[in-house]
Amino acid sequence: MADSGVYIKNRPATFEYAIEDRLKVGIVLTGSEIKSVRNSKVSFNDSYCFFSKGEMWIKSLHIAEYVNAGYATHDPVRERKLLLQKKELRKWESKVKEKGLTVVPLSMYIDENGLAKLEIGLGKGKKLHDKRESTKTREVDREIKRYLK
Repeated sequence: MADSGVYIKNRPATFEYAIEDRLKVGIVLTGSEIKSVRNSKVSFNDSYCFFSKGEMWIKSLHIAEYVNAGYATHDPVRERKLLLQKKELRKWESKVKEKGLTVVPLSMYIDENGLAKLEIGLGKGKKLHDKRESTKTREVDREIKRYLK
């Protein structure tokens, strides 16, 4: 998937949310931001996507400042615009309004053309018993892999 080897995953997202649908979208970045992404300096802590004026934005995605940026540095937690087709945008916006789902960033990577891409998911929050079940299945999978070695 990621030709350049940059693949940053939001691990808590799949634990906190039951992901129903996934979509790969582009993201608008400045020059110093893309250099930080290529150095894997991205953190997904408490980041989420929201709709505003017919567009989708991501909030609280932390992209660290690039060390050699000089005066052309960026705000690490600014809101960034996501690039997706209008058809997909309308479809996801209606699902979020109807069913009470949340749009969560799942991963960020650099594609074969050198562009930053973000994988987002349409998720529903898990309850405590669902989280326990996820932990249990993960531990069982580890035991099976350990036994097979």
